[in-house]
Amino acid sequence: MNTSGTAAMRLSDTQRLISGRSAPLGDFGRVLRRLNIDGPLLGGILLICALGLVVLYSAVGEDMRLWLNQVVRLGVALTGMFIVAQMPPDFLRRWTPWGFLAGLVLLILVLTTGEVGQGARRWLNLGIRFQPSEIMKLAVPMMAAWYLHDRPIPPRAGQLLFLAVIIVVPTLLIARQPDLGTSLLIAASGVIVIVLAGLPVRIMIGLAVLSVPGAILLWNFMQDYQKQRVLTLLDPDSDPLGAGYNIIQSKIAIGSGGLFGKGWTNGSQAQLEFLPERDTDFIFAVMGEELGLLGVLSLICLYIFAIGRGLYIAIQAPDTYSRLLAGSISLTFFVYVFVNTAMVTGLVPVVGIPLPLVSFGGTSMVTLMAGFGILMSIHSHRKLLPH
Repeated sequence: MNTSGTAAMRLSDTQRLISGRSAPLGDFGRVLRRLNIDGPLLGGILLICALGLVVLYSAVGEDMRLWLNQVVRLGVALTGMFIVAQMPPDFLRRWTPWGFLAGLVLLILVLTTGEVGQGARRWLNLGIRFQPSEIMKLAVPMMAAWYLHDRPIPPRAGQLLFLAVIIVVPTLLIARQPDLGTSLLIAASGVIVIVLAGLPVRIMIGLAVLSVPGAILLWNFMQDYQKQRVLTLLDPDSDPLGAGYNIIQSKIAIGSGGLFGKGWTNGSQAQLEFLPERDTDFIFAVMGEELGLLGVLSLICLYIFAIGRGLYIAIQAPDTYSRLLAGSISLTFFVYVFVNTAMVTGLVPVVGIPLPLVSFGGTSMVTLMAGFGILMSIHSHRKLLPH
């Protein structure tokens, strides 16, 4: 028996495995890099989506038609992510102003010719029915990053005024629909860009002080149902069968799940339809009831991984535009996750924000995946500087 030849073969196999030249995973990684896809980020996204599909199947009452619709939407969103990932950051930067202006035009069309649904005019039908406000979730931070790209940072007073216009105009147009939740999230995405650009602490403190009279002014422009949501947050039991019903049922569902949950498709609050909007805004409560604390923590850990990977990409970005945009997309994704989970657990008012990559729906998922595509483009097209 030729033991030396066998040992040499094993050593050669080990070397090839380490180098990745013949290992399947190494080949797969090279394929992803050629396609400008970031493997770790893609893995985190797919795990979130897979867990979301498991929970959604129960949340839609085991309706295979609705579940397959979501699978198709996920496929479309992933395709959009792949397409965006092929676009170099320089290309995205050059087209940013035109995309922002197109988004503003679409928002104006919504207010004039948009379709009304559930008491709000948010939809536009141009052969494809969609919400233009979703476009601004990316257009606003892209425009803010574009403006700061060739300018000194931290931004000066005049620059801050122009940035305020970039953020406030689409925010007000969306708030008029009315869609207060989305408008505040879009404003947050733009503010995050400014903060990442090195906004002085004294200005942050000043803005925090001004937010108090600003909140009072905003209260006067809010719809009655929006005011009721804020009041319900302070005392849900004041109207247990009306405005407080959603949050009360959500807390009951999450609390009854315990550590391990009641079991997949066995949640009483969800399956007996006590829990409203269980496949969209309150799907986190379905997960808490059926999969318990362990299931919820698993999802949160996956979210943290995806956000952390996005911030890592932002740190490695070679220019101001890419760095600010990647940081804003990552932290805005965190804001979406925080707002939905805090809303479902009664920490913030109910604002109708879906749980990212988990809730039933298509427009929001396409926007999120496009944002991840931008992150992958920034990472794959970065210029590696010599040490």
